[in-house]
Amino acid sequence: MAETARWAHAPGIPTDRGTVATVGTFDGVHLGHWEVLQEIRRRAEATGRRSVLVTFDLHPLRIVRPEHAPPVLTTPVEKKEILAESGLDWAVFISFTETLSRYSPREFVEEILVGRLGVDELVIGYDHGFGRGRSGDADTLRSIGKELGFVVDVVPPVVTGEEPVSSSRIRRAIGGGRMEEARACLGRAYSVRGVVVRGDGRGRQLGFPTANLNVGHADKLIPPAGIYAVRGATRFGTYLGALHLGPRPTFKGSPPTMELHLLDFDADLYGEEVRVDFVQRLRDVQPFDGAASLVAQMRQDVEAARGVLDPEG
Repeated sequence: MAETARWAHAPGIPTDRGTVATVGTFDGVHLGHWEVLQEIRRRAEATGRRSVLVTFDLHPLRIVRPEHAPPVLTTPVEKKEILAESGLDWAVFISFTETLSRYSPREFVEEILVGRLGVDELVIGYDHGFGRGRSGDADTLRSIGKELGFVVDVVPPVVTGEEPVSSSRIRRAIGGGRMEEARACLGRAYSVRGVVVRGDGRGRQLGFPTANLNVGHADKLIPPAGIYAVRGATRFGTYLGALHLGPRPTFKGSPPTMELHLLDFDADLYGEEVRVDFVQRLRDVQPFDGAASLVAQMRQDVEAARGVLDPEG
C-alpha cells in the first residue's frame, strides 16, 4: 500500500489545504479509471492540495434497480488493494443506501464533496453520471461548481482496440471468455479469489492434483465455463497453472467446480485464499469416454497453459 493512502468509511478527512477529487463506482479500476486517478494526483501535487477518491462499497444499481445490477469486477477488498498503488492521499468508501440514492446531484455535491471534503477541483470521466437517476453530468456539475466555488474537468476516454475502455465492455469481454481483451482494458489480468476447500480428490487420483476453490463473494463476475491458462497467487508465491471451471460431464452426478492445477507445485493449500489471474481461455468443457481419455487431454491442457504462460520456457 502506498504510504500516503488512507482508507475511510465516512467522509471526514482534513480539508485545510483543499482537495482535488473524483467520485464514482470505479468497478474494475480499469485504465480509464486509472487515468482519472492519476490526473487528480497530478493536479493535487501541483497545487499542494490533497487527492481524494470518493467511491461506493455497494454497486449503486444493487439499491436503485437490483434486477439490472451487474456482477462486480472488483470486490471492495480488491478495489482497495488496487487503489493502494494509485498514490492518492485518500480513498473514501461510502455505503450506498436508499437514502443516498435519493440525493439530487446538488445535494450530493453540496453535502459531501463541498461540505465534508472541501473540493476545489472535481475531475470526472467522460461518461460520468451520478445523483438520482444519474441526472448529474459534466454540465450539471459545472453549473453547480460555478455557484459553490469549484472547477470541473473531464478526462477523455482511454481507447484500446478502437473502443473506449469501460466496465461494461470488460464485463462483455469476460462473459465471452475474451480474457486478453479484458486484460488490455484493465491493465492487468482479471482475477478471482477463492478459499481452497476439500473436493473428491479425483484430480490427485488422475495425476493432476487440484485446489478446489470456493468464491465467497456472490456478486463477483465469474468467467464462463472452460479450461483456462492462469496464474495462481498463493502464500508460497505465484505459479503457472491450468484451471477447470464449470461442469464435469465425464463424471456423471459431479457438481460444477473451479479446480486449479498449479504447475511444479506441491503443498497443502486447504483453508487458504488463492488469487487466480485469468490469462487465456483454452477450450470448452467437454465429456470424455473415460479416465484415460481425460488424462490425455489434461496433459495437453497443461502443456498448452505452459506454452501460453511461459512461451520461452
